[in-house]
Amino acid sequence: MRRVLILVENLPSPFDRRVWQEACTLRDAGYVVSIVCPTGPGCERRFEALEGVHIYRYRLALEATGALGYAVEYGSALLQSFLLSLRVLLTRGFDVVHACNPPDLFFLIGGFYRLLGKKFVFDHHDLGPELYEAKFGRRDFLYRLMLRLERWSFRAADVSIATNESYRRVALERGRMPPERVFVVRSGPSLERFRIEPPQERHKRGRRYLVGYVGVMGRQEGIDQLLHAARHIVRDFGRDDVHFGLVGGGTSLEEMKALAAELGVADYVTFTGRVPDAELLAMLNTADVCVNPDAANEMNDKSTMNKVMEYMALGKPIVQFDLTEGRRSAGRASLYASRNDPRDLAAKLLELLDDPAKRAQMGEFGRRRVENTLEWRHQAPRLLAAYQALWAAPQVAPAAGSVEQ
Repeated sequence: MRRVLILVENLPSPFDRRVWQEACTLRDAGYVVSIVCPTGPGCERRFEALEGVHIYRYRLALEATGALGYAVEYGSALLQSFLLSLRVLLTRGFDVVHACNPPDLFFLIGGFYRLLGKKFVFDHHDLGPELYEAKFGRRDFLYRLMLRLERWSFRAADVSIATNESYRRVALERGRMPPERVFVVRSGPSLERFRIEPPQERHKRGRRYLVGYVGVMGRQEGIDQLLHAARHIVRDFGRDDVHFGLVGGGTSLEEMKALAAELGVADYVTFTGRVPDAELLAMLNTADVCVNPDAANEMNDKSTMNKVMEYMALGKPIVQFDLTEGRRSAGRASLYASRNDPRDLAAKLLELLDDPAKRAQMGEFGRRRVENTLEWRHQAPRLLAAYQALWAAPQVAPAAGSVEQ
């Protein structure tokens, strides 16, 4: 029986939906799965056995906002992950280290265990160099260091998992991975989790329409542009019948609340913070339109946003800026505003809110696309193929054409 140790720092498990789906897929395929991750709201226990998966958690020194803070956070995560990996090694054991970035430092743990005969899987969730540039707006020594860490992560990996074709190209070109060792496994939503339910009018706060958002409240998520779009809707277009429901926590939550007040739209925006699934689903099921305000930059242009496919799973039409992977994911389920133009974002939102027939048509297209192509059950075989390649002779990775239709 093969045993897997998953390392993740970005979010606690089972809150990280992609990691949890991967863990459950491997468990169902007969693997013994352990996860090392940080604690977080609702995931405070240092050890938990959940649905057959053993979860070992550590407390982060801080939730970073600056470059120095990230160095402390990631250094602490690396050390604690290694110490907990030793605990797993001496108890449940593992044959594979499955590392999810960020940070691009887990290759140090994976490389160490490769010396002991273990396999190393690099699960490429974020583009570290582009993420750094998006957060800090510069390409300096630390940016070049991020490129080097990314390259070392690919070099140490027996197999790399990419979330989309753009990430696969990075693995092949920057990482110089053999094509047969790179597998595209998209972060498809589970339709068992994202259930279509009746709307709850309380979320509209007495207004006619609700625009829904779910995601991290961070600098690169474009919440500031969404709030400026809300101001255009209220002040420039003279609409007082639209409310905004924003679900999610993050380091910029209080900053975004202050910006909403500064722009004069605080009464039109609900910030829920991080909430349980039931409240998240209630907000999104009530939304007439969902929005992805991710700013146009190198990071977001190449990245697949989970929120987009989750909106589609619930049959919701979408408005977002015109980004490569956003368009590949949503297709005709979305309208595309001019890049980083909050006024056009506002206009596109109003266009959909005022056209119920178009909303229904787009929502239906998105739902069918998830059912037929993007749902996790279509991605799980790709994950298992990547694992089979760890012990098999080199083989061609599954074609991604059906995913990108």
